[in-house]
Amino acid sequence: MTPRPRIEVVAAVIERADSSFLLAQRPAGKVYAGYWEFPGGKVEAGESAAAALARELHEELAIDVEQSYPWITRDYDYEHANVRLRFRRVTRWSGEMHGREEQAFAWQRIERLTASPILPANGPILRALSLPHVYGISNASVGGLDGFESALNAALDRGLRLIQIREKQLDEDALVAFATRVRVRAHERGARVLVNASPQIAARTGADGVHLDAARLMRTSSRPELELVGASCHDAPELEHAARLGLDFVVLGPVKETASHRGARTLGWERVRELIDGYPLPVYGVGGLGTDDLHDAWTAGAHGVAAIRAAWKVPGFPPARE
Repeated sequence: MTPRPRIEVVAAVIERADSSFLLAQRPAGKVYAGYWEFPGGKVEAGESAAAALARELHEELAIDVEQSYPWITRDYDYEHANVRLRFRRVTRWSGEMHGREEQAFAWQRIERLTASPILPANGPILRALSLPHVYGISNASVGGLDGFESALNAALDRGLRLIQIREKQLDEDALVAFATRVRVRAHERGARVLVNASPQIAARTGADGVHLDAARLMRTSSRPELELVGASCHDAPELEHAARLGLDFVVLGPVKETASHRGARTLGWERVRELIDGYPLPVYGVGGLGTDDLHDAWTAGAHGVAAIRAAWKVPGFPPARE
């Protein structure tokens, strides 16, 4: 049987400053009428995804896109068609929004979705939207465990909501004890914690998930049975393996030179863009990055940045290197 051609579709994640996003309801007479989806439509021959998105949103919602970023791409096979959904995050637009096709639309928040039913292809997208744009990676080996916990409190006060415990210098019992303390404090503030170790050790801490380093990723044959699973990647084969496992996100780098790895080979944002064009998972850039790099990350198609030193910047921590 000849496989059906895959229809190119662009979809908009239209975001407001309060982190709410727009869903539209498919009108009567269309396939899946009454279901909710991210607005968008087919990409015409010779048309870029950005241009198609601008056209569709003007036609459907009477708005003009002023800023959008490439995000993730998902393939989905419906009974009526096979589609490739290219999602773009729309952060700025002009015009008074209204449904020109008489469709209903609603602003939603990921923590309290009210629109139902939602098109089945959008399940992974909603899950990805629950991830914040900054992923803090611990570095207690530099500043000490006590100093890190003080820096953690300050970072949580600034809004950090996703944390990786990465302390290779600790033995298993010490790592479990430290990660458990961090997890308790983070959960008090609504933040989630992953542990860079084996899934079994991560489970011992009560953490929300596990982060696989690149070596462990490539030895893993099926997704660990934890709520959140991330992985570190440096090249296309590692990215492809993470996607096959159906992980929640990846960290890709190093993007820039770091203080601890002077002279190391870096990817740069252009190479990041090439590697993740059409990629199905959210990607965090890592390596010498902080919140000032978010625009460059988004422009390259990344979800956000993973920060080691920059995530914990408070007076005296980490101590300055000679």
